[in-house]
Amino acid sequence: MAQALKNEKGEATMSFRTFWLWVPGVLLMLAVGGWLALDRLVIYLPGVVQELRSPVGPNRPVVWASGPQTADGRGDLPNIVLIVADDLGWNDITLHGGVAGGTVPTPNIDRIAHEGVRLSRAYAASATCAPSRAALMTGRYPTRSGFEFTPMPPGMPLIMSSVLRRNPQDPPFLFFPDRLLSEGSGPEFDVAGVPASEISVPRMLRATRRAPEFDDMGLPASEITLPELLGRAGYHSVLVGKWHLGGSNGSDPVSQGFDESLELAGLLYAPAGDERVVEARQDFDPIDAVYWAAGVAAVREGTGPRFAPDIYLTDYFTREAVRVIEANRNRPLFLYLAHWAPHSPLQAKRADYEALSHIDDHALRVYGAMIRALDRGVGEVLDALEARGMADNTIVIFTSDNGGAHYIGLPDINQPLRGWKATFFEGGVRVPTFIRWPGVIEAGSEMTGFAQQMDFLPTLAAVAGVALPQDRVIDGVDLMPFLTGEVGGDPHQTLFWRSGHYRTVIDQGWKLQVSARPERVWLFDLENDPYERRDLSEARPERVADMRALLQAHDADQAEPLWPSIAEMPVNVDTPLGHVPHEEDDYVYWPN
Repeated sequence: MAQALKNEKGEATMSFRTFWLWVPGVLLMLAVGGWLALDRLVIYLPGVVQELRSPVGPNRPVVWASGPQTADGRGDLPNIVLIVADDLGWNDITLHGGVAGGTVPTPNIDRIAHEGVRLSRAYAASATCAPSRAALMTGRYPTRSGFEFTPMPPGMPLIMSSVLRRNPQDPPFLFFPDRLLSEGSGPEFDVAGVPASEISVPRMLRATRRAPEFDDMGLPASEITLPELLGRAGYHSVLVGKWHLGGSNGSDPVSQGFDESLELAGLLYAPAGDERVVEARQDFDPIDAVYWAAGVAAVREGTGPRFAPDIYLTDYFTREAVRVIEANRNRPLFLYLAHWAPHSPLQAKRADYEALSHIDDHALRVYGAMIRALDRGVGEVLDALEARGMADNTIVIFTSDNGGAHYIGLPDINQPLRGWKATFFEGGVRVPTFIRWPGVIEAGSEMTGFAQQMDFLPTLAAVAGVALPQDRVIDGVDLMPFLTGEVGGDPHQTLFWRSGHYRTVIDQGWKLQVSARPERVWLFDLENDPYERRDLSEARPERVADMRALLQAHDADQAEPLWPSIAEMPVNVDTPLGHVPHEEDDYVYWPN
């Protein structure tokens, strides 16, 4: 797979190819749909314009800045390699069970746990990617900075709802276009939700004109990030992979403290239809439909133009991460390797797919092949550290931005946890998290206290000897005494999550979830019911009242959202898309 990924004509994937794929569908809609067609044209056209405005150039090599040729003067600061998977399910690694009954081994990810510490109660800061990453970069709750909702092009929710194959009893997508037209804001701000079938074109046009640009929905430049802090200690910081925290007004990776970056700038792992990959297109998944219709395989170096990776994306990011390690072997390095895998679309390298011939289900086999590539990449990074004599002086952290997604239709990815990405049930926010630091952290140890990914910043700042900012609240805590066993107990007695009307708190082992749509309260005793099967909200009203008060006090101390949520997606807590729901299933509306 050394040659460039190209289309059927041997040309690098370009935006005009995507444009012409859109034309027949747009014309057909105009021919047969009247106002409905115009509605869809208004929704789809921005994606086409974006493709034309931002073409994908041919592959070109990335030249990483080289550090010193010798280690003289390097000091004793440990290197830091932070590996973040995207939408990794709790059960996707063999340490927790594994894909297809454990028949897709993940020895390299498991190795970090075996050679370090397993954080068995570590949580993401949100149940979707971007707010979690904001917390990871700042050490603050995402709501503290106003980064409450995942950035999304305004038309995407409507596209999703228009292609969603729903069961008649399913709750509808809800849209809130008037949130863009009103001056109201804040966690209590709300307007009437509109089902997709009832939204009018003029109303959506008015709202769309008021919507912020996708790149403008970013982490404020005033936030102090992990690479900025580590830079004060002399670290060279590099991002390889997904950013999703903005691209303008000082929110791009380089402006936010990275010395170099190679950023995900597309949605596919390889051009659609490439013979060296295998695809599983989920016709019931609205997100999948958007990705295949508008997606390309693309990356961006710094703030430069997009270009095509020359090999399967997961392998590409791995290869470049290894090259970063080589270039920086003689100076303190912070490498943030933020893989796209195993996020949809389901697209795997053919060799990995063929290695899993024992799996009959095609989608599961493609997904397992994606996990296989991710694990192989982790192993290559670990091997690169070993080969260059850096392993003993490197902290390696592995985690995921949230749990596995319900919309890919695979029922077992978060087992035995309940729920998915886009819910605050354990399957959405409790994530595999392992940290290895030879000679400092005991191999095979476990930290059982409650922690959240916002703790990484104060922990790594303490390791680097950098003082935390004093002009703002840092919600995370230094985990190192807990990781080494010097201190026992919980790093946090209380943890919070909020996405609009949907709020959650864990306090002293009790977990309360409060939702306005549907109007529900769930109370779980995680010590005795870690899989959230027994709702105790009616049996323990006094506990509910106390925890509601905690939520209210926390909300009063958070910032208003930087942009409004304009859509809310119904998520079945118990059954994934593509499967018939059960009458007793719970669901939540996730604001995004």
